[in-house]
Amino acid sequence: MNTDPLLLAGKRYQSRLLVGTGKYKDLAETKAAIEASGAEIVTVALRRTNLDKSKGERLQDVISPDDYTYLPNTAGCYTADDAVQTLRLAREIGGWDLVKLEVIGDKQTLYPDVIETIAAAKTLVAEGFHVMAYTNDDPLIARQLEDIGCCAIMPLAAPIGSGLGIQNPLNIRFIVEQSQVPVLVDAGVGTASDVAIAMELGCDGVLLNTAIAEAQDPIRMARAMALAAQAGREAFLAGRMPKRAYASASSPETGLKAAS
Repeated sequence: MNTDPLLLAGKRYQSRLLVGTGKYKDLAETKAAIEASGAEIVTVALRRTNLDKSKGERLQDVISPDDYTYLPNTAGCYTADDAVQTLRLAREIGGWDLVKLEVIGDKQTLYPDVIETIAAAKTLVAEGFHVMAYTNDDPLIARQLEDIGCCAIMPLAAPIGSGLGIQNPLNIRFIVEQSQVPVLVDAGVGTASDVAIAMELGCDGVLLNTAIAEAQDPIRMARAMALAAQAGREAFLAGRMPKRAYASASSPETGLKAAS
């Protein structure tokens, strides 16, 4: 049993990697990649995912809600009202209360509209949702979202789908240090080293999709991401050595007699 679980909305998860379900070539590849990742939480874009049995094969047919925690998200929403209505629908369809809130403010960069995000978060928290809030990497906005009652803060590493990795590690560290709720890097991850860096900064987890789905070998990349999350977490808990300006010998010379 993992003695260092991820705690989200009162539930324990063994994996600190959360993965998306979009952009794969088919549902078979989706299933294989998610299994390889070891993730227990999968995000579902309600506006882009078939959850209706009458419209053909559904995500639930290959990724069972009995085996995974579904995390409905509001991808494609540009206003607080749209996001709130979408997540109310999620609760109606599947009884899902743990949700990922994202309100986009710009179609080119897909940067979050933090004003609309805050407005939506206030409504959703008041209605009893457990809100994981996607936001920019501003520590002040992160603090406001936590104060509202969000159960997790999800700062971007870089623009959605860019694969650029963590562009502002200092701000991520500030958010981690001030937060009393889990902090998960979301958006911009490109490869396994990005996941490891996020975890070494002290993040509680990483959410990603494109980095696996658009890899040349998604299944192998999913395994790499799982290992990176584990390695980064272990490195953070171990505590890295201090950085020094000059060399420090691996074999100390203290106490050695000078040659005669």
